[in-house]
Amino acid sequence: MSIFSERILALRDERKLSQAALAKEVGITSRTYQRYEAGEREPLMSTLVRMADFYGVSMDYLAGRTDTK
Repeated sequence: MSIFSERILALRDERKLSQAALAKEVGITSRTYQRYEAGEREPLMSTLVRMADFYGVSMDYLAGRTDTK
């Protein structure tokens, strides 16, 4: 599992959201989001921006470039 996958899983768990609910919030399919968490796929830049905005964290945090949210 990648650092990205670990972080989005942890952030989703903190908010007690299902994968389907999170996918809907950021405008992607549930299956696409499942693949992100499983480390099978990486998001497009536009999706990464929406995820960072939704969680209130930096894209660097999601990518594992910093530990500061």
